[in-house]
Amino acid sequence: MTDSMPGQEGIKVSPDPCTLPVATQGARDYPFVMVMFGGAGDLARKKLVPTLFRPFRDNLLAENFRVIGYSRTGLSTQEYRMLVKESVIRHCQHPAPEELVEQFASHFEFISGHFEEDAKYGEIAAAIREGIPGIPPDVTSTLHYLAVPPDSVPLIIAKMKEHGLADGPGRNRIILEKPFGADRLSAHTLNQKVLEVFDENQVFRIDHYLGKETVQNLMFFRFGNNVFEPLWNRNYVDHVQITVAEDIGIETRGNFYEQAGVVRDIIQNHMLQLVAHTAMEPPASFEADAIRDEKLKIYKSFRKMPPEYIAQNMLRGQYGPGRLGKEIVRGYREEDKVSPDSKASTFMAGKFYIDNWRWSGVPFYLRSGKRLPKRITEIYVEFKQPPLKLMGSACQEAPNALCLQIQPEESIILRFNTKQPGVDNLPYPSMLEFNYAKSFKAATYPPYARLLLDCLRGDLTLFARQDGIEAMWGVVDPVIQFWEENPVPDFPNYKAGTWGPDAACQMMDRDSRQWRLFE
Repeated sequence: MTDSMPGQEGIKVSPDPCTLPVATQGARDYPFVMVMFGGAGDLARKKLVPTLFRPFRDNLLAENFRVIGYSRTGLSTQEYRMLVKESVIRHCQHPAPEELVEQFASHFEFISGHFEEDAKYGEIAAAIREGIPGIPPDVTSTLHYLAVPPDSVPLIIAKMKEHGLADGPGRNRIILEKPFGADRLSAHTLNQKVLEVFDENQVFRIDHYLGKETVQNLMFFRFGNNVFEPLWNRNYVDHVQITVAEDIGIETRGNFYEQAGVVRDIIQNHMLQLVAHTAMEPPASFEADAIRDEKLKIYKSFRKMPPEYIAQNMLRGQYGPGRLGKEIVRGYREEDKVSPDSKASTFMAGKFYIDNWRWSGVPFYLRSGKRLPKRITEIYVEFKQPPLKLMGSACQEAPNALCLQIQPEESIILRFNTKQPGVDNLPYPSMLEFNYAKSFKAATYPPYARLLLDCLRGDLTLFARQDGIEAMWGVVDPVIQFWEENPVPDFPNYKAGTWGPDAACQMMDRDSRQWRLFE
């Protein structure tokens, strides 16, 4: 495997030692009413409520806003506010004064009911019409956040249309969580239902990976530094590896994973978005649609994969019992709400090609899985070796490489060769490192918080567009179909705490390459 880059001693690159703002602009000019469907569920309690508190605490939200939680949980508004306060205290990283948490919770209300109940949508419509006291309706944004299971989305959309929840004088927007469908056809059907109620520029399909600083910084890095652009192509890049590794299992998502598997959960959305940011051409401008146009070109440029190619170059796995550190963990088939003979994949490694002028012939290796040894997400670009060995054939220089780590730390690391001290001519791999936590004195902003602020501002840059979603499904649908028609007989085929099935390494060995090694 390729030598690990993070953690090696290297040259540190830091900005000027000045105090940097947490965020350059918030949404103070955008008073809003947010209807949070599923407002008492896990996603709302663990992510959305504490995420919204962060910009509130940092004075980045308008003073006037309302959040209306809607869920079947039988809570009063007062009980819901207690839940909000508990969520902030439990899930926010930094403690806040009690009076500030109390003030935040006072903006929340609750409507209890099932998503099928017409009368409840009438209550929601009345609350939206009521708006915010003292704020003209035409300057108030209405955000509908669907923090609900995928099978509830079509019903809610239909009820919103029936009760006119997208109408009104202010700015109306809808925020949708992944998965956006289960294949290209279902994604298209879902998009058509959404577009019967909202225009495309009102639809914010959220992928929290795109809110991470390193993903955003990839465009700044590529298009703001002329030194790398001449090298960012098939003439100099040997291959690209993108890894999304998780050490956790499926936790409480047994039902979901039995239907989705790793391709629908991670590959179709997170990883293809990372590929697009890595491979896209410079946009004509940095307007949202100009950027999303370039990403769409990448999705449409993926090489079509016949069944024989998929069989050789798309490898799947399912974790069995194993050990993570000192902990013995159970296998996927022993997890709650999972079939004892399940064929669902929890690991994938695949080789993709982008058939355009810039990337023709350059393989993109994607790898993702559950219960791997380490939680890490990174983009690794390895450059071609020089045509001649420096100082004789005895010298084995490490290839130049660029590593953009997204989690657990956000950093950019460049590997280059230097001479070791001494009388021998021996190469030594050195590192130039930019690390967000070390370089900036302010913590990176939570992805969900950044995306919510963008939604309030109406900035669609970091959100997926309808045609992009459908094109991404077009890339992975052949893989999903082949796997469903040809189940693997030897699941589970990797132990928890390892880097996946042996076949993944054998695929790289055939190409005389190695997966990245993370220590």
